[in-house]
Amino acid sequence: MCASVLLIASCTDDSTETSSSEPDGGASSVENQTVGSKNTDNPRESEDDDEAPTSGSERGGSDDEKKREDAGGPSAGDKGKEPEPDTKLDNPDAPVDLPAGFKYRVLSNGLEVYSARDTSTANVSVQVWYKVGSKDDPAGRSGFAHLFEHLMFKATRNLPPETLDRLTEDVGGSNNAFTADDTTAYYEIVPSNHLERVLFAEAERLGSLVVDDAAFKAERDVVKEELRQRVLAPPYGRLFSLYVPQEAYQEHPYRRPGIGSLTDLDAAQLGEVLAFHETFYRPDNAYLIVVGNFEENELNGWVDKYFGPIERPDRALPVNDVQEPARSAVREATYYAPNVSLPAVLVNWLVPKYSSEDSAALLVLDGILSTGASSRLYRSLVYEQQIAAEIGTSLDQAQQAGNISAYALMATGRTAAEGRAALLAEVAKLRDQKVSSEELDEAKNELIAARLRNRESLLGLGNEVGESLIMTGDAAASEKLLERIRGVTVDDVQRVAQAYLGDQSYVVINYLGDSEKPADVPAEPRTPATDAPVTLEELAPAGEPVTLAPEGERVAMPNAGPERDVTTPSVSERRLTNGLRVLVAPRHNLPLVAALLSYDVGSSADPAGKAGTASLTAALVSEGTSMKTAPQIATQIESLGAELSSVAGNDFTQLTVNSPSEVFEGSAALLSELVHDATFPEADLTRLKAQYLDNLSISLSDPAAIADLASSRVIYGAAPYGATLDGTPTSIPAITREDVVGLYRTRWIPSRATLVFSGDIEPDAAFALAEKLFGDLRDPEDAAPTIENPAGDPTAPRVVVIDQPGAGQAAIEAVSRSIARNDPDYYPLLLGNAVLGGGYSARLNAEIRVKRGLSYGASSGLGARIDEGLFSASTQTRNDAAAEVVALISTEIGRLSSEPVSAEELAPRRATVLGSFSRSLETVSRLSSVVASFAQYGLPIEELGSYATKVRAVTPEQIRDAVSRRLPAAGVSYIVVGDAAQFITPLTAAYPNVENIPLTQLNLDSATLR
Repeated sequence: MCASVLLIASCTDDSTETSSSEPDGGASSVENQTVGSKNTDNPRESEDDDEAPTSGSERGGSDDEKKREDAGGPSAGDKGKEPEPDTKLDNPDAPVDLPAGFKYRVLSNGLEVYSARDTSTANVSVQVWYKVGSKDDPAGRSGFAHLFEHLMFKATRNLPPETLDRLTEDVGGSNNAFTADDTTAYYEIVPSNHLERVLFAEAERLGSLVVDDAAFKAERDVVKEELRQRVLAPPYGRLFSLYVPQEAYQEHPYRRPGIGSLTDLDAAQLGEVLAFHETFYRPDNAYLIVVGNFEENELNGWVDKYFGPIERPDRALPVNDVQEPARSAVREATYYAPNVSLPAVLVNWLVPKYSSEDSAALLVLDGILSTGASSRLYRSLVYEQQIAAEIGTSLDQAQQAGNISAYALMATGRTAAEGRAALLAEVAKLRDQKVSSEELDEAKNELIAARLRNRESLLGLGNEVGESLIMTGDAAASEKLLERIRGVTVDDVQRVAQAYLGDQSYVVINYLGDSEKPADVPAEPRTPATDAPVTLEELAPAGEPVTLAPEGERVAMPNAGPERDVTTPSVSERRLTNGLRVLVAPRHNLPLVAALLSYDVGSSADPAGKAGTASLTAALVSEGTSMKTAPQIATQIESLGAELSSVAGNDFTQLTVNSPSEVFEGSAALLSELVHDATFPEADLTRLKAQYLDNLSISLSDPAAIADLASSRVIYGAAPYGATLDGTPTSIPAITREDVVGLYRTRWIPSRATLVFSGDIEPDAAFALAEKLFGDLRDPEDAAPTIENPAGDPTAPRVVVIDQPGAGQAAIEAVSRSIARNDPDYYPLLLGNAVLGGGYSARLNAEIRVKRGLSYGASSGLGARIDEGLFSASTQTRNDAAAEVVALISTEIGRLSSEPVSAEELAPRRATVLGSFSRSLETVSRLSSVVASFAQYGLPIEELGSYATKVRAVTPEQIRDAVSRRLPAAGVSYIVVGDAAQFITPLTAAYPNVENIPLTQLNLDSATLR
């Protein structure tokens, strides 16, 4: 098939080799991976939510749209004071080109403002990007910019602590922030009638931030928990967050970890924080970006009013432009860490900074190496040689320098030396031989289509501008880079490979488990001292600390405009003669279409003793047909700039495809071919089983993953829901091809399936395409019966400790039976969960993180299913605080079931539910998922339109009654995974019947876990 969209002209040859799924970080299994998507597992980047702008380390939080982990922001000096007549320059000639649809202004104090109006949405995004990042951490204070980001969410002269979260989350919006090497950025998305209030708050924290000693110490504790959770607890956290930057650079401050170290965090002082704000948080060191539904004159007036009075300091900013020396020799380093089940190896080269003319060619090269299952590294190391459980690359081009890493987590029994040789061999091919034109077009199409998907969200569009400004000062740099990508040639790819990926200029990092460490190696390697251009002595004088004004003297918060209703899509429906239900939700704002095909079969249908069968079946669908191999399937989908995935859950198996609309029919045709003609090759089953076992090995090294794996057995025992989705070390080897084919043939049947189209497609065209591609599917005569009572009989509550000596942190889950999705108590429990743990301002996060600094975040989820689902509340904390945190969770669950929620507390939590639902309809993939979920659970599609009404109708009494009946505190079980020696005594004192299971004796096949 040939395709040209806004994509590169591309012809797919069925004989072209490619591969199926792509590794995603080690802990999740193959079926969750997406053909056609880039492995963006850049360890220096945060785990941002779907709306988050970009990389770095974020302030974090407890929502499924995580809170930020580092925070910083603006604030208006004297609120309410009108700007002087010459405060701004109206629409001056922009110093650089502007992206399509954007306007530019600069205030007389130097603040640059970029805005783009979009009336198709009811929301607005506000972003403030500061030209200060972790490279500017003062000497001896690594992690300082990130710590400061957290503090920017505290108080200002006119805003009490935590107000920023109330201004956004409590009105149905979200906010977050991140710190990267070169920037600290803060962002909000809110209903557009709250725009003025957000601008007021951003100006407040720029101009009058309040930081007292108590807030400083509490947030420093939170950052330390973040470091433990993201760096010390995960088996590969140290490798990517600490050792890669440390080895990639020798002179540049980029080599320091952005999150810092426990030693440097403990050394930080309050006065230094105030001086840091005074030095870098100034209007001429920031960009304000506003995207969404607003009136231009109103926006300009509010920006002038709130940001205009903030003065520009007359002192110069610190100079920070270290030149990293070129490498001239190969260097090797070996590190050891606890709980590393599979060895890893990483090879790193220096490359130019972001603004280099070679950036486009390097991006294409990076894509050829590791984007998707057709990439060279995946095809060679995972598919053909089968020596790696996971591969990836990380192209990290910053403002002043850049580096690229290629890495492999080795398969069981394989060594880092084998991985090193294989990685270097693939890189050598890029230097020695030109890539094919097909490979080139595929990589370019993937990059261009990914950019199109990014622009589906307001935050994604604003992020492009922010990153461009930080990296180059040119707001249109990202668009220009896209044009350069279109022009990259096979000669360009070979040229940059030869110029930068030399065979005498790389660094090798071997990453091994502690058990392999020689006796003479220090227990914990220390980061060598790095000279920093910015010193504490060079920071600006802190001046008089700002304090929170007395309540009667504060400048009043602006009023919000009228509330806007949640806009739900119009959905058309038709049922084919074979029983397949087809739903269509059109949206024409961007040329993208998604299709989701859902079968009513999940892990609850796994044969006894063979957990993981449904998951493997879903994964194997894209591994081969009678006409195509797995590499050919992946190449075809990726050459279209499309994404294809297949995943089995507890109740359903979903296949999804997302592509530019001009090539959508071809993408959907491939999906149809997989459903009709999957052959489930024995060799691929064997390979995937090995990958599943390797991924399980990694998961069983991570406290949070272990707790999650154990939770289903604790709640459901031996019932179908009790088995783990992706199997166990015992069940996976037992699964045969006959098991997979049997489940596929008897349970993947059209009369129990739903097909959803969303995006740039009309209903009639979608129905015709559904008939053409899926209308000939037929139910088998021996169709398997549906699974009855997959939740089984209730089990007694338990307190289970899984002892993982040396764990970097303790993971805690409180779990109990939940409800079916179509249960009448769903909406009261949904609101109850929002109160308990559905956001940054919810009770669990407020008690555990905000008040006590015991965790990076705490959250809960209702977990409704076809049968009784699994409610969970989870967090991570330092080991010695585990018993205290269990008690806090228990108290909050009990309080929710014993007393009504106040109307004052319920109103903002209700808004978070409505806001989350509204944002879930923002992209075509999310939209198809929401529509499918209503169909899957037997709910009327019309309930999409009444969702907001049902949420608004819930009363505090209904919440209390539903929680007390369906989620009683007495029915909650607790799972604690960590270094038990540090918490078993106080936990046993509270729960005398605690079960202490050594990790080496954990048996996920048994209801007892032994």
